[in-house]
Amino acid sequence: MNRRQFLAGSAVAAAGTFFGTGCAVSSSASATKAPLFQISLAEWSYHKALFGRQMSHLDFPKVARREHGIDAIELVNQFFADKATNEAYLAEFKRRADGEGVGIKLIMCDDEGALGHPDPALRQLAAIQHRKWADAAAYFGCHSIRVNAEAGRVGTPEEQQKRAAEGLRMLTEYCADLGLNCMVENHGGLASNGQWLVGLMKRVDHPRAGLLPDFGNWYDYDRYLGVTEMMPYAHAVSAKAHEFDASGNCVETDYRRMMSIVLKAGYHRWLGIEYEGEHLSEAEGINATKRLLERLQQDLAVAKV
Repeated sequence: MNRRQFLAGSAVAAAGTFFGTGCAVSSSASATKAPLFQISLAEWSYHKALFGRQMSHLDFPKVARREHGIDAIELVNQFFADKATNEAYLAEFKRRADGEGVGIKLIMCDDEGALGHPDPALRQLAAIQHRKWADAAAYFGCHSIRVNAEAGRVGTPEEQQKRAAEGLRMLTEYCADLGLNCMVENHGGLASNGQWLVGLMKRVDHPRAGLLPDFGNWYDYDRYLGVTEMMPYAHAVSAKAHEFDASGNCVETDYRRMMSIVLKAGYHRWLGIEYEGEHLSEAEGINATKRLLERLQQDLAVAKV
């Protein structure tokens, strides 16, 4: 059995566990009233601890469940960069996640080449290099991988968009065969422009291609406009936070306004906590973001947004 056969075969069992966990949460909620959204935890929230070797990637599911009461996680490939094809390691991570009752929702992929590289051969190579993460995501039972729309910053924005669409389409077709979505995040450069990202989606023109709106990463672009533009293509949403005031509200983003945008777009799936602040510890920042989302969950349900 080769690696891809192993991953594809195991994905069936993974999907059973994954959907079983998800259905249990949904069915209990629907017994009263379905939640407006569900909360997951992005691994980047612990990037300091992980890079500082104060925490192991293998322990992330346990930390999410036991420290924060969160049963869904979003992985970052940087924290197990050399393990994408290590079947024993992937199996151990999945075993630990399953043991904690934690579902793995997506893998955020970086450093695998520019999907919009000016050189066509390198665009194709980048698409191929991302495949191993799609294989791992399928094995884990994820719904998506997240990639970057890197285009080498050569040529006009339209030319870069055209190249990025070509590379993204190649990778999306591979993901589609695995039952995965392939998402682009607003992550700097042209990708932090909502109109450019929407144009990218129109060029790719594939139902499995989508976007991951991040509340942050907008720089000189209006964040509320950007998220509004991205939401029709969203397969996941990143609830980024840096600082909180005395009332527990996010300082840099009006979460109530942002969540109204998300919900009015008809999105009721996963909100991934991604804490990046400096004044609270990573654990405290995650909990502060979770409390804010839970409060809005109740308030917005009453307001019937």
